[in-house]
Amino acid sequence: MKTLLKSSAAVLALSLAANAAAAEGKLVLYHWFEYMPQELLEKFTAETGIEVTMDTYDSNESMLATLKAGGMGTYDLAVPGDYMVSIMAGEGLLDTIAEGELKNKGNIAPEWADPGFDPGRASSIPYQWGSTSFAVNRDAYDGDIQTTSILFEPPAELSGKINMLDSQGEVMAMASLHMGIPQCSTDREQLKALNAMLQQAKQHWASFNSDTAKEVLVSGDAAVGQIYDGFAAKAREEGANVEYAYPTQGYVAWMDNVVLLKDAPNRDNALKFMDFLLEPENIAVVTNYAQYNAGVAGVSAFLDPALAAQPEKNPHADAGEGVFIEVCDQQTQAVYDQIWTNLKK
Repeated sequence: MKTLLKSSAAVLALSLAANAAAAEGKLVLYHWFEYMPQELLEKFTAETGIEVTMDTYDSNESMLATLKAGGMGTYDLAVPGDYMVSIMAGEGLLDTIAEGELKNKGNIAPEWADPGFDPGRASSIPYQWGSTSFAVNRDAYDGDIQTTSILFEPPAELSGKINMLDSQGEVMAMASLHMGIPQCSTDREQLKALNAMLQQAKQHWASFNSDTAKEVLVSGDAAVGQIYDGFAAKAREEGANVEYAYPTQGYVAWMDNVVLLKDAPNRDNALKFMDFLLEPENIAVVTNYAQYNAGVAGVSAFLDPALAAQPEKNPHADAGEGVFIEVCDQQTQAVYDQIWTNLKK
């Protein structure tokens, strides 16, 4: 009996050791679609032996919903936008990175080292930053496009040919800029007017799509598309005669960030990957692929020189201010959630 127990214990110990070894070689990443070059994942695996599994999402809100519905403990890292980092931290979904756990933390560019949405970079590192506005097919419309009216009060030539991002944060922020009201307004009359404006604008929209925002412009299925600047650049490179707008009313600025999730099953590997992305030559691969901007110092030496000259990266002289999406208090957010729900019906 003792022999059997010893044998069973030995088998159990070997099994646990095998499972631990397997865990040491894994990393599970939850990321935006079309935003991570496969060659970079392969380089990380070649250097570390860590196998990366990646699932994708198409909006900050869908990512949050998946994590809260049971995804925590499954994923090690996610890549939320600036405002969503604040929300996730407030809901206890992020782990804290201790001092010294990231050897390359000093590579973060000074302007992104202490952002308001994650003071001191307690749980995140910068990934990419850019803008959200819209692009217009110049074969379909040759008038002035530097106004948010293109989205919300479009000319007849564009009515019914507009794709909006399926992203509450970006649509509502752009709508607030169009109305000239605060993003987290508590004024009942302003909120009623915002809801009415969106319901009226909806009649001119053909679709809500984020994951095909570029494709519908390239195919011609949409003549206008709310879109990220890098996606607009790619659409233009793929043959769409589109121009990216910087409206006089303003546009949405954003920074995506790699966050360490609470209860990450492969925490040490997650930190290794974050350090890997903080090396300038590695994050430059992402920038050259996605055509946004990195938040790491020393990256310029590794970038395609053509990126700096892209029209999507150079706002015109009369462009409005870029604004980050704001996080509303719970009561105010509930009102905005209801406006969004009604809009999507």
